[in-house]
Amino acid sequence: MKRIYPKEDVCIGCRLCEVHCVVEHSRSKDILKAFKRESPRPVPRVRVREDGPLSFAVQCRHCPEPYCVYSCLTGAMHRKPDGGVVHHDPERCVGCWTCVMVCPFGVLTRDVANHCIAPKCDLCPGRSTPACVAACPNEALVYAEEASYA
Repeated sequence: MKRIYPKEDVCIGCRLCEVHCVVEHSRSKDILKAFKRESPRPVPRVRVREDGPLSFAVQCRHCPEPYCVYSCLTGAMHRKPDGGVVHHDPERCVGCWTCVMVCPFGVLTRDVANHCIAPKCDLCPGRSTPACVAACPNEALVYAEEASYA
């Protein structure tokens, strides 16, 4: 299964991945409407983390052994038999945040207002390449099979 891998040595922290993620998951698919007119504003499913000169994007890795799925008490975190993408069903989520605690990459975040986890990466269904990867000017995000990336 293809996954998104960050290359921190070329990430400049421009956050275009976050911007294009918001637009892709908006109702309008228009950058101005997504940021200025849609309520509630879509949440980016990728976040850029920075520490001094080091920056890189993090999002769900759709792990081969998804601890978030194994630990979910209600089945809100689940893997469909569609190729391994880990999905989140906010209707089933009770906000125990166990998935947040067990994620080895720290990519799941709490949505305190709705008492569940915040929307997570879905690899942009319907697109051949996720929006964040396609928008990265330095190719700091790679969408590839693990063997071909390494």
